[in-house]
Amino acid sequence: MNAQEKIKIIDQLYQKYNNDVYQFIYFMIRDRDTALDLMQDTFIRSFERLEQFKGINEKSWLIKIARNRTIDYIRKKKPLLFYNEQNVDRIDDNSPEIIAILNENERELYRALNKLKRTYQEVIILRKINDFSIKETAEILDWNEQKVKNNLYQAMKSLKSDLIKGGYHDGA
Repeated sequence: MNAQEKIKIIDQLYQKYNNDVYQFIYFMIRDRDTALDLMQDTFIRSFERLEQFKGINEKSWLIKIARNRTIDYIRKKKPLLFYNEQNVDRIDDNSPEIIAILNENERELYRALNKLKRTYQEVIILRKINDFSIKETAEILDWNEQKVKNNLYQAMKSLKSDLIKGGYHDGA
């Protein structure tokens, strides 16, 4: 495959999935500019690795690249990102790409989600926010399907516990 063909394919993937890739990264790091940079880096990496793509699920493949690029960024630049108290409370209200207006219940949910360990955050983001199937989530995370189910169960249990501890109530 020549460079022009690769550019055309990546451009099509970008047009189709750039918002999904951006949202996934943004939910992991909560920084618009860095999320945009990492999204671009994801598509550059996909261009470089296009010959390795097996053609099974484009979106899962791109999210897996995005996840790896984001984890690399966190390890190198922000090793305490997920535990930084300042980051837990910082939600970019000016981010129309994600949500126009966050009500207080959503704000509490995102704060609690951001306090979970990274593997729990990832499985919740993939399954509950991005609506990936169990199989797709397993492919992205390099887990088996049972591990996805178990981790999602534990993650949701932990999220619920954190929300209750934080005084969250859903009106019921």
